[in-house]
Amino acid sequence: MDGQDFADRSQLKPAVVLTGTAKEGSAAPPIGLVDIGVSDGAYLFRVALPGVRKDQCKVKCEIQRDGRVHIEGVITGVGVPKDSSAVFQMKVQQLCPPGPFSISFNLPGPVDPRLSSPTFRPDGILEVVVMKRRTPPTDGGLPPQ
Repeated sequence: MDGQDFADRSQLKPAVVLTGTAKEGSAAPPIGLVDIGVSDGAYLFRVALPGVRKDQCKVKCEIQRDGRVHIEGVITGVGVPKDSSAVFQMKVQQLCPPGPFSISFNLPGPVDPRLSSPTFRPDGILEVVVMKRRTPPTDGGLPPQ
């Protein structure tokens, strides 16, 4: 791999900022891993949120026009199994600990946040398609003379 190829690859890796339990979950399945896809008219991003369940947690995803994405929520620490009334004190905890988290990253370009379609998948993946922002022609759309 030459220097230019390496420089091109390093630009593809988004800067991701984790806080709260997302930052502390070092032995757990990683929360906040981000995949970003690009098409002609939109961006797709997927964020891993293991331990976050749609029915037990409010996840808020804000997308700004410049492509900045901020996701926050709270992982609940319920120690009661589904079919039991016993409460368990966790002695070994390798999943992400309960508490608030936030994840921030930038998409490759500007977007129209009004044109987004989020899906929280059952496997703990937040998947969002957001349309790229269309810039109007600066020359009024007339061909050059």
